[in-house]
Amino acid sequence: MFDSPRGSVGAGPPSFSSENQMDKNTRRLRNLDTNPCTEESDASQKCLDHYNYDKSMCSNYFQRYKNCRKYWHNIMVQRRRDGVKPDMPTAAERLEMLNGIGGKPY
Repeated sequence: MFDSPRGSVGAGPPSFSSENQMDKNTRRLRNLDTNPCTEESDASQKCLDHYNYDKSMCSNYFQRYKNCRKYWHNIMVQRRRDGVKPDMPTAAERLEMLNGIGGKPY
């Protein structure tokens, strides 16, 4: 038999599950209201998959992701300074903002 982390045999799983934590983090990263760069992140991952994880082939995708994060970080900082809540615009607000400037600036 296997010993549990608490030292007793057969005491069951610990109360904290790293699998549940991973699911929570994954959901947070995939949430369009909290992560404005999901599309760029997915494109980077798809490129890596396509080129067998040869990072040199995906530098344009990585740069686009970095530019996206930088752009929305600056928006978030400005909203925080202005006292606007939430700090990060919702997905609908971001879409409206991007349409207002004629598309993604990154």
